[in-house]
Amino acid sequence: MSLTIALLAGAAPLTPAEAFPAFAGLTKKVEKPAKPGRHSVGPRPSRWCGWWMRTQFGGGPEYNLARNWAKRGRGLNGPRVGAVVVWSHHVGYITGRNEAGQWIVKSGNDGGRVRERPRSVRGAVFRKI
Repeated sequence: MSLTIALLAGAAPLTPAEAFPAFAGLTKKVEKPAKPGRHSVGPRPSRWCGWWMRTQFGGGPEYNLARNWAKRGRGLNGPRVGAVVVWSHHVGYITGRNEAGQWIVKSGNDGGRVRERPRSVRGAVFRKI
């Protein structure tokens, strides 16, 4: 037995249920899971480092303000890879350490873009999220 499918010019494609009515009730819509570390957080404000962190770690609109990250999670005694680092005006997270011992921080609105670079963490607060 062979199956021949003819496509007509200008004809709308059939859905699986239309093409195979006997199986119409047996199909399920499969939704893609959200990507880890990606959250929908609404429109980007003009000062957006906190907003970008929300896209990575979630949280409400109060976390658009960088300094509010100093209250989230639990405090750490010092910098470490994976820690959120909070200054009074900026927030990011530590991704590593370079050969010179500087901490590598990834953050949004760093020079108007998302950047990962060595930064001084002097005077910052460190949080485990």
